[in-house]
Amino acid sequence: MSDRLPPLTALRAFDAAARHMSFQRAAVELNVTPAALSFQIKSLEEHLGAPLFIRRNRAVSLTEAGHALAPGARDGFEALGSAWRAARRVNDHASLTVTAGPAFTAIWLAPRLYSFAQAHPEIELRLSAGLGLVDLTRTEVDVAVRFGYGPDPETLFAEPFLGDWVVPMMTPEVAAQIPDLASMGRASLIHQDDLRFLDPPTDWPAWFRAVGLPLRDWSGPRFSQADHAMDAALSGAGVLLGRVSLAAPLLEAGRLVAPFKTGLKTIAHYRILCVAGTEERPQIKAFREWLKDLTSAIPKQAEGFTLIDPGDVPAA
Repeated sequence: MSDRLPPLTALRAFDAAARHMSFQRAAVELNVTPAALSFQIKSLEEHLGAPLFIRRNRAVSLTEAGHALAPGARDGFEALGSAWRAARRVNDHASLTVTAGPAFTAIWLAPRLYSFAQAHPEIELRLSAGLGLVDLTRTEVDVAVRFGYGPDPETLFAEPFLGDWVVPMMTPEVAAQIPDLASMGRASLIHQDDLRFLDPPTDWPAWFRAVGLPLRDWSGPRFSQADHAMDAALSGAGVLLGRVSLAAPLLEAGRLVAPFKTGLKTIAHYRILCVAGTEERPQIKAFREWLKDLTSAIPKQAEGFTLIDPGDVPAA
């Protein structure tokens, strides 16, 4: 039996049909007629000398040979697609695709796109907000901005650029109703669940223990996204144990205040991720430098605060 590979078009037709288990849907994906797709698969079967599909009236299924070929064909086309996208990115110096969390995108990146465009008019910056895992080696995303803690894969260049901490924050009107630390025992609390993955925790019970306040009931609205929790605080709904990295513009503008000067550090930090070896590409290097400069003033928000490591907070 010859090891000569069959035509790529025939293998592609088989891959699409095996994924869809339908010649009709595979033909739509490949923008060919069902007859043309069937012809390609038939030629592949002739090349192999064995059938790849069991054909029924309205359905198809894989033969034993088809089951043997399908995973390799799928992985092969995914690898080809990844390599092609990588080759295109190497030669594309005019665009940059960045993914970041929804809150970071909404608060820091989207409102300041104009400043990047002014500094780098030759680069088209594209933003994709999301928290899902992104394989930077297989997609057209160039850079990911992520909050968390490693280790990151060795295939990636990872550059930490911003730590974070949480403090109670509220509107000036709410602060006027909470004149001292003891008053926090009756304050309405807003919960931000995007930090629940941290261990040790940086939540309201941890903060109450850190400042020596008696524990209380923890009722109050919960939000999965930090920017939604800040919107609730801005509306006067209560006190938020908020992330300073995201609330910095609101604190600087005085729309939120942080009257109690004890905060909790987080073990997580922001980092810039890209495929190792691409960090010095002109558009990626420009974004890295711009982002670090954009957020460089945030650490100054810690002045005047006592920041406690959550590992030093007394146990419950």
